[in-house]
Amino acid sequence: MKKILIISGSILVGLFLIITICASFYLYSYALARDNTSMNDEPTTDEATDTAKLAQKNREENQAWMEKQELVRWTEQSSDDLKLVANYLAAEKPSNTTIILAHGYRGTSGKVEMAGLAKMYHEKFGYNVLMPDARAHGESEGENIGFGWPERKDYVQWINQVIEKNGTDEEIALHGVSMGSSTVLMTSGEDLPKQVKSIIADCGYTSMDAELSYQLKAMFHLPSFPIIPTASLINKFKEGFYFSEASAIDAVSKTDLPIFYIHGDEDAFVPTYMVDELYDATNSYKEKWIVKGAEHGQAYTVDPETYEEKVRQFLNKTM
Repeated sequence: MKKILIISGSILVGLFLIITICASFYLYSYALARDNTSMNDEPTTDEATDTAKLAQKNREENQAWMEKQELVRWTEQSSDDLKLVANYLAAEKPSNTTIILAHGYRGTSGKVEMAGLAKMYHEKFGYNVLMPDARAHGESEGENIGFGWPERKDYVQWINQVIEKNGTDEEIALHGVSMGSSTVLMTSGEDLPKQVKSIIADCGYTSMDAELSYQLKAMFHLPSFPIIPTASLINKFKEGFYFSEASAIDAVSKTDLPIFYIHGDEDAFVPTYMVDELYDATNSYKEKWIVKGAEHGQAYTVDPETYEEKVRQFLNKTM
């Protein structure tokens, strides 16, 4: 009987390990693979609601505006030998201020998702705008999404290229939405040139580990252990880092850059409590705006006038 129990226990342990490994590989492919569109950060609002209709209308108008702009294609070679692509939109009148935008998860640069912000900065503020496609997105190379961690080094290179092309008197701000928000927050923890003056972080998550754990529970009703640690180990072998290393909250705790946090109070993709954790961890000058009625990435759509005014006030203080 004892031998039977030992054999049965061994079989159960083996099955558990097999299921865990399979589930972890599935999660890895589901969440990180370039061409998988099953998981996205689109707002959960029903298409019949006013907010969703307004968002779609704005996207169409902004896309039409973007298609009329004279974009210059910039390229960069990443430290791990990926060709990265960005679109640069010069200000109508000479400006020594450039905003570098960072789009969200499975998005692209200024062509669609970030066109509204590009239009705001170009037309209302009179700034230059650089809109990179993150690795594994759009025209940039890469097979796996890094959730901001390898991308932070890419953004350091884009910053340096702006300074190289526009001059050492350039002033730069980084503005990210969703994954792009966490990307610029992670970038803030790097040794950045003095030309980088401030960060605007719209609906970012605290860390890759926390966001994937949240999504695993929200979408599949599964606990993070042991799937997340196993998937993290897979990522270590494939991409060279553990999920826990990709931490925006660690980066903001050591940056001296001013940060403006924006988050919707109805965000179901990146829970609103994460912005409070980020804000509390930030030791530099900081501001926070919780947008009532805004789902994920919809703060600008819900209240564009206030969004513009608050961003303008923040930049006037920090640039």
